[in-house]
Amino acid sequence: MAKTTKPRTIQAVGITLEIIDYLHEHDSARITEIANELGRAKGTIHCHLATLLEKEHVIKNGNEYQLSLRYLELGEGVKDRLGFYDVVTDELDELAEESGELVQFATEEHGRAVYLYKTGGERAVQTASSVGKREYLHCLALGKAILAYTPRERVEEIIDQHGLKRYTPQTITDREELFDELETIRERGYALDKEEKIEGLHCVAAPVMADEDDVLGAVSLSRPLSRMTGDQFQEEIPNMVTRSANVIEINAKYS
Repeated sequence: MAKTTKPRTIQAVGITLEIIDYLHEHDSARITEIANELGRAKGTIHCHLATLLEKEHVIKNGNEYQLSLRYLELGEGVKDRLGFYDVVTDELDELAEESGELVQFATEEHGRAVYLYKTGGERAVQTASSVGKREYLHCLALGKAILAYTPRERVEEIIDQHGLKRYTPQTITDREELFDELETIRERGYALDKEEKIEGLHCVAAPVMADEDDVLGAVSLSRPLSRMTGDQFQEEIPNMVTRSANVIEINAKYS
C-alpha cells in the first residue's frame, strides 16, 4: 500500500492564521499576551501583526490589536457565494415568527457544523451559538440531520478526526449508536436533540437537500424542555421544521 504523504505547509502562514483566530476569540489583545498564549516569540508576533496592519486586516488601538472590518467584507462575500443565503434567512424569519422560538441553519465544513443564520421569536431561548461558530456535529440535531444524509465513509472520517465528545449524559459517544441514530433519522426524515448538547434544551432539525445525494445543511428549532410536550416534539415541531426545510430546498434551486 502506498504511503499517504501529508501536504507541505508553510509555518509563517500558520502563525498568521493562529493570530487571526486568537484575535477573533478575544476581541483584542497585546503582543505579549498573544505571544504567551500561542507559545511564540514576541518578535515573531510583532512582525506578523505589522504585516496584518499594513494589509488592513487588523487595527491598532493603543497597544492592543483587533481584527479590522475587512473580515465583514470577506464574510459577506462568502455568504454571496453560497447562493441560497437569502432563501434561508427569509424562511427562518417566518418560522421564528410563527413558532416564537429559536431557529437556526447550519452547514458542514471540515467536519464541523457552521452556523450560517440564527434568529428567534418572542419566546426564543438564548444560547451561545452565533453565526460563523463551529460545533461538533454528533451532539446537535442540526449536525445529526446533516450526518444522516452524508455518505458513511465521510461520516467515519469525521468521527476519526473529531471524535465523539460528551457534553451531557445524553450525548451519543458510541460510534455504532450514532450510526443507528442516523438510520432512524433517515427513516423519519428529521433529527432530535434531547439535551445532548445543552441540558434542558430540546431541538428538532430537518435536512435541506440540494439533490438526493447532496445535503446543503439543516434547519433547527429549539425549545426549553419545560415548554416541550410529547406531541409537540413528535409531530407539531417536526412538521414545521420539515416544511421550512422543503421550502428552502425548492426556492434554493431557483435562486
